[in-house]
Amino acid sequence: MIRLTLGEIAEITGGRVVNAQPEVAVTGGVEYDSRKIGPGGLFVAFEGEKVDGHRFAGTAVAAGAAAVLSTRDTGEPGVVVEEPLAALAALAQAVVTRLDRLTVVGLTGSSGKTTTKDYIGQLLARLGPTVAPAGSLNNELGFPYTVLQAGEETRFLVLEMGARGIGHIRYLTDIARPSIGVVLNVGAAHIGEFGSVEGTARAKGELVEALPAEGVAVLNADDPLVAGMASRTRARLVLVGESGKSDLRATDVNVDDRGRASYTLGLGDESAPVKLAVAGRHQVANTLAAAAVALSAGMPLAQVATALGEVGIVSGRRMDVFTRPDGATVIDDSYNANPSSTAAALHALAAMAGGRRTTAVLGYMAELGEHEVSGHEEVGRLAAGLGVDRLIVVSAEAAPIADGALATEGWKGEATVVADQAAAVEILAGDLGGGDVVLVKGSRYRTWDVVDALRPEEVRP
Repeated sequence: MIRLTLGEIAEITGGRVVNAQPEVAVTGGVEYDSRKIGPGGLFVAFEGEKVDGHRFAGTAVAAGAAAVLSTRDTGEPGVVVEEPLAALAALAQAVVTRLDRLTVVGLTGSSGKTTTKDYIGQLLARLGPTVAPAGSLNNELGFPYTVLQAGEETRFLVLEMGARGIGHIRYLTDIARPSIGVVLNVGAAHIGEFGSVEGTARAKGELVEALPAEGVAVLNADDPLVAGMASRTRARLVLVGESGKSDLRATDVNVDDRGRASYTLGLGDESAPVKLAVAGRHQVANTLAAAAVALSAGMPLAQVATALGEVGIVSGRRMDVFTRPDGATVIDDSYNANPSSTAAALHALAAMAGGRRTTAVLGYMAELGEHEVSGHEEVGRLAAGLGVDRLIVVSAEAAPIADGALATEGWKGEATVVADQAAAVEILAGDLGGGDVVLVKGSRYRTWDVVDALRPEEVRP
């Protein structure tokens, strides 16, 4: 964060300085985990249901924090505010306003946000100091927390934007208004909260509505609901995709036996070959979006193409492919799941098979609302249609995945529903070898134990 005095922080947040002079300055980072605080930092004390951050104020100051942002006087130097989350948002907004050399990039979508954010960050880092932290810091806490990592030297700030309803992205863009906005796709993620994919599109489109006239809107030309957002922005449009209506286009797409795509990147009369090092056919769309941002920031096409071949996995449990000592290949895409992202992962599994036996360990997909049963059945039908040899479905609530597969005419695979992750691990431990390719996928923690059991010690995070 930029240097701010406690007096300035109090003025920005509507708080009051306690146990210190207003001239005391915060010169380090902002943290809400006292274990991560550094010298000169600002510790934010949240009062949670299980843990009250105010209890750790003294620990944070002892570790070097200059001050504590809290809702009550902790006895330590700090600023007392009415609501720390609102105070963080106000601080983030003030920091962005003062960094006049900063380019803010915002992106959203139903799937692929974090991975694409990581790609954009890796590309822009070649042009100047960039803030694009690992993980999915895309909500009312993670978003301002990310903004506050920017400093005077930062040239690019890449912000992931999540939404659970109408107005959520608008709230985030009011904190930090992007000049480059990216919308990846509109799918069934959170459909239980949005009600329909059209509702999801209305919410995601708030990003392009916030762009200034001199800004850039990067839209997926291959997704009709995203392409339809063109009328909702004043910014310059860059359509990306594989269709002929794309401004930045991928052609001649091929996928190798490790699931890695290669393609020709074309813009107008220019073109350059791209060979990705990351797995998944869907990475073509993700890397196209990242390329559009880099081009908008001034990187030449040939350099973009080269850089795309060098980007890698930054945030964990997202298309992380590793080989076990027994020769089995594992695709860890277990961070989260919805029908669209699971479909992409299943296609990657099929592409990597090369005649080997394929196993998909699939868990429950949350937040599908009235589409819960049909969404899981759809995934099962796709797995069967792709010829997946074995399905291990974790938990009874995900059982419709097995139902969908077993109801698919002509499928000769097997589907097993297990009670928990330990049972899935037991099946795999007794029957896994060098001729196997295994995909692990589910909503958040629901399949993490499975993939952790499969991951050799030497390649664990």
